[in-house]
Amino acid sequence: MNFCPNCGAGIERRVPAGDHLPRFVCTGCGTVHYQNPKLIAGCVPDVDGRILLCRRAIEPRRGYWTVPAGFMENDETLQQAAARECWEEALARVEIGSPCAIVHVLHAHQVHVMFRARLAGPGFGVGVESLEVRVVTPGEIPWPEIAFPSVAFTLRRYLEDRAAGRDGLHFTTIDQRPGAG
Repeated sequence: MNFCPNCGAGIERRVPAGDHLPRFVCTGCGTVHYQNPKLIAGCVPDVDGRILLCRRAIEPRRGYWTVPAGFMENDETLQQAAARECWEEALARVEIGSPCAIVHVLHAHQVHVMFRARLAGPGFGVGVESLEVRVVTPGEIPWPEIAFPSVAFTLRRYLEDRAAGRDGLHFTTIDQRPGAG
């Protein structure tokens, strides 16, 4: 951030009075511009015991597989965001169920909230953000081609819970970019 969206003056990064972290502060009007984590909402759509996956048509991780997920918009709930992302990426209407995983992705300044879901009607297809959409059995999940560690974590916890007959809520923290390491 270089200029204040309120008054157009320059921005400096400093710790404002009464705060403990460096922030973007306007040198003209004094407005503090906070940068907070972004929320990602998604779901694991169950289709008669199989899982709907999307192969990404966009960066980051174009060509890799994921569950439907994306940035939450203003004026929607986490559940609405997860259902909307499923429609946008897989042309699938889902009923959002219980939360499955909350993943703090520190390096990306994101929090991923993943729900269980089931197809609410017949059919699915390839949305504009997907190259391909496929329904797979647990044994067909392309683990080496999963786009993000948060998705792999969610899928593993989802499958463990399903096998145990429970709906747990799982937390983890990831501070490493995909493919790094």
